[in-house]
Amino acid sequence: MAPSHVLKCCQRVLAWVPVAFIALVVAWSYYAYVVELCVCMFTFSQCSLCSLCSENYCAVYYEEEQGCAFSTQLMVTISSTAEKVVYLVVFHLSFVMFIWSYGKTIFTSPATPSNEFCLSKADKEQYEREERPESQQEILRRAAKDLPIYTTTASRAIRYCDRCQLIKPDRCHHCSACDVCVLKMDHHCPWVNNCVGFSNYKFFLLFLMYSLLYCLFVAATVLQYFIKFWTLCRRKAAENCPKNELPDTHAKFHVLFLFFVAAMFFISILSLFSYHCWLVGKNRSTIETFRAPTFRNGPDKNGFSLGCSKNLKEVFGDEKKYWLLPIFTSLGDGCNFPTRLVIMDPEQLTVSSQNEPAKSSGASQSFPTRPLSESQNRLLAGDCQWVESGPEEENVKSGAKKHIIVSLES
Repeated sequence: MAPSHVLKCCQRVLAWVPVAFIALVVAWSYYAYVVELCVCMFTFSQCSLCSLCSENYCAVYYEEEQGCAFSTQLMVTISSTAEKVVYLVVFHLSFVMFIWSYGKTIFTSPATPSNEFCLSKADKEQYEREERPESQQEILRRAAKDLPIYTTTASRAIRYCDRCQLIKPDRCHHCSACDVCVLKMDHHCPWVNNCVGFSNYKFFLLFLMYSLLYCLFVAATVLQYFIKFWTLCRRKAAENCPKNELPDTHAKFHVLFLFFVAAMFFISILSLFSYHCWLVGKNRSTIETFRAPTFRNGPDKNGFSLGCSKNLKEVFGDEKKYWLLPIFTSLGDGCNFPTRLVIMDPEQLTVSSQNEPAKSSGASQSFPTRPLSESQNRLLAGDCQWVESGPEEENVKSGAKKHIIVSLES
């Protein structure tokens, strides 16, 4: 037991290494940009015979060395005070939002299923005693009868986690790294040392967006100073200039590496952010992209898609003023999700014809025994209206007196 406990402690410590690396890179980028570029005024020598477009010269001195008549000491920094203020304000805004969303992604605990998805003590004991899978599935079906579950395994069995000993809600998966079942699990991210799921998916998207803007702003504003370092001498015979090489200073290191690091992270984050924007538009998780959820009428990757607008609201909420803030505004409870396939599922759909006027169809429609949450009712409001009015309009046009009653089973 002791070696196992020590091993787990070592794994937990090592899991924070990627987070510590990102924190160090961000701290260095802050120092390099604010202190070295915007606050401190660093200089380097340049041959005055070289043609370099720059506004600031200081401390002219003479030397005769390898064909150079004299040199000047060139100041490389942001010269305008107004420009400095604008750069620092925009930089700190993007920096604060980036750190805020990154911290929320790291320290927001993954949402886990509620107690109603756990087996009762009697069912759990009976489930453990049974050896036949058929008998175990019968126990699970009986326990899941009143639960809002519409997906199954590929073999049409109830999704059950032996590790957590609970029936998995829709879109819930067990994370081996966190050792818990995570609601609407997308993936486990080592760069945040946390599972990305229902409770922090919005924070993760904002983290990607603000880190992208942060890297873009840093790379764009540092680019002109990066170019100055590499274009000190523009003479045709540059090899004859003894000052063509850049002095080995701290300024050289910070400006060069700040641009390279910002550009590298921007390119890598751009692809990841674009991919997750596509996932939000389709209302899919990364797991569902590679393994489609199985409904009663078969697997379907678009089973939870309600349209781009409603998919966006499901993640970011109804109030647009909170969309860009790392504040939890996602709709629903993470245990059940609105889906079009619930309405279209032939095994969950009961259609009966009655000889009554078409006007009474709205009053006779039955709803699930377990009502959807308020947010889900808002998301499905348009769809329910379509289901009710579609057949009604067709019957009115055809002159038929029959109407359709839709019954949804939980």
